[in-house]
Amino acid sequence: MIINEAQFNAWMAAYLWPMVRIGAMLLAAPLFSSRQVPVRFRIVLMLLITWTIIPTLPPMPPADVLSHTGFMIMLQQIVIGVIMGFLLQMVFGALVFGGQVVAYSTGLGFASMVDPQNGVQVPVVAQFYLILATLLFLLSNGHLLAIELVADSFHTLPVAMDGISRNGFLDIVAWGSRLFAGGLLIALPIVGAMLMVNMGMGVVMRAAPQLNIFSVGFPITMLLGFALMWVTLPNLFNVFNEFLDESFQLIMQTLRVTR
Repeated sequence: MIINEAQFNAWMAAYLWPMVRIGAMLLAAPLFSSRQVPVRFRIVLMLLITWTIIPTLPPMPPADVLSHTGFMIMLQQIVIGVIMGFLLQMVFGALVFGGQVVAYSTGLGFASMVDPQNGVQVPVVAQFYLILATLLFLLSNGHLLAIELVADSFHTLPVAMDGISRNGFLDIVAWGSRLFAGGLLIALPIVGAMLMVNMGMGVVMRAAPQLNIFSVGFPITMLLGFALMWVTLPNLFNVFNEFLDESFQLIMQTLRVTR
């Protein structure tokens, strides 16, 4: 059997460009990009997904993989995959932001640990919220939906020189403000309640100056903080689900996927 250069180039294009988009999505998406997930597992998953969806993909553009055109097409696939993962990553970033605000409001800001997803120090409250969100993400099959979207994107946004439009990039940038809005929606009930508690502590301190407010108020603030975190967990789940749905809707809008 003799394989000429054109056949080898077509075979490389059929596997390389889809694999680059899928690998970029796995590299940027939450859960898959965690440092707890071995690199070998990500590589095997990337190859498995690519091998599974190859028979259903439309024809690749007739361009040399090693040419300038092929390099630009590869960059487009990287951008598409990274944007998909980045939008999902922002949902979890909102939880980290909200957890940090809650931790500093309840006096738990000094208690921090390493975030296994990003490898940085975050307050324990943010880590607690992040673990709950990860479990909820798996429970709602968010990881499967992300893989399904990247597979459908090859039909709605085929491999080519043109990728996401300028309006799509503007929508993604504008949606970045939702990260802070989601974090505030998570932290606002607890921050408001702790503000009332601190005001009450101030009144007590003015009424009884001999009372050591630091030795009494700090334990009370921490205990009320734990109680408020438990009470507001349904609000956390609701905000996370709404934020995650918005993220998937924006991904489908950007990739022109219809459901």
